[in-house]
Parts: sequence; structure tokens; C-alpha cells
Amino acid sequence: MPSPLVLLPPSEGKLPGGSRRARRGAFDDELATVRLEVVRRLGEALQSSSPRDLEATLGVRGALLERARESVLALLVGDAPLRPVWQRYSGVVWSHLEAETLSAAQRRRLIVPSGLYGLNAGDDLVADYRLKMSARLGGSSVASLWRPVLASSLASHAMGRVVYDLLPVEHRSAFHVGDLGATRVVAVTFRHARDGRLAGHDAKAAKGVFARHLIESSKVTSFSWRGWSTRCAEERIDVLYDA
Repeated sequence: MPSPLVLLPPSEGKLPGGSRRARRGAFDDELATVRLEVVRRLGEALQSSSPRDLEATLGVRGALLERARESVLALLVGDAPLRPVWQRYSGVVWSHLEAETLSAAQRRRLIVPSGLYGLNAGDDLVADYRLKMSARLGGSSVASLWRPVLASSLASHAMGRVVYDLLPVEHRSAFHVGDLGATRVVAVTFRHARDGRLAGHDAKAAKGVFARHLIESSKVTSFSWRGWSTRCAEERIDVLYDA
């Protein structure tokens, strides 16, 4: 059976810098048109928004806002430094994934939705940026700009492989489920075992560790880590915290 893909969210924390040497990514051709539209709208927001509105659009303020402004300007002129996805993202999920110790082939099975790029494989090159799926650009949410193309693009890339979905609601909202066709998607949620509540921020470390488990084992086998364990159904996996 072909090795599955793992949908993993990006992180707000990102390492700066990178190289200006580019190479083609897994979704560059298919998503190029919408990517250009997103960057165009970002440029308009940079020119026309008040400082407060720009803070809301980019989701940052202070020194991070200035860094985000510089990143948008670099994107507009095509001069943004690039890093592979697995090196760019530095949040809790990604630090616990420890992608640097995965093989290149394993990293390519990580698929990451984002407000700026739509979809990337784990070793695709991405710029330093700030843009949530829930942000609004030109009167539309970023998720709504991506919704017509993301699910069909993922289905084409999956080529019949199982897709494990570890995304939060914000990123799942960018996929039109009907466009996935016959692609089998297994939803993974992280919950408290005692009351069934979604675990939220407390689950980030477990999400990174579990994503690595999926990449290394190619299927869900027995999983236990620091009070977390799995309960599996055919199209759903609950990763439960009971400690």
C-alpha cells in the first residue's frame, strides 16, 4: 500500500532568512494563479490599510509587524529569501516533529496548507510570511480564496493514498470536501479523555509527535506518549489525553 500523506498545519513561529535560490515545489504550477492573487491583495492591503487594520490582517504588531511588512515587500518584487517548509516553521508542533531527522522522502509526505501558499509539501521552499487562513483580504477571507482549488489539488497529489488530517478548523475550512473525490481522508482530533473537549494548545506537542508516528509507521499502530493514546474508527482517530 502506498505510504499515506499527513496534513499538518503551519506554525505562526517562523525562522527568518534563507536563500534566494528557488526550485519548483510540488504545487507550484497548479496553485500559481491563486498565489499571485493572494500576493496582489497583500500588496493592496500594505498600501491602503491603516496601521491598525494591517495589524489585524497580518495578525502581528510591533517588531513582528515590521518584519511582516518587509516580507510582503520582498514577495511583491520577487526577492523573498526562501527556506524549506520543514526548516521555516519553528512552532511547538514542528519542533516535536523533529523533521530534520526524517528522510527527504518522508518530509515530502507532509502536506501543509497555508494562507499564502495554499498547499506545500514538507520540503518545498517558502518565504517568511504572516497570513492566517482566517484573515481578510479585499473583502474576502483567505480561506474562501483557496476553497475552490485546494481539495482538488490535494486529491490529484494524493493519487489514491490515504490522507491523515491533523488540521485545526481554521485550515479545514479551506477545503471543499466534495472536491476530494475518492480520496480517503482520516480526520485526527486531539481531545481530553474525561470530557471529550478539544485539547487546543495543550495538544500541539502531541500533534507533532503523532505526525511523526504516522510518517514513520505509514499506518496507525499502538501510540502512547506522555498520557496520550489513540482510539481509532474507520474514518476518524481520536488522540486522547488522560493524565
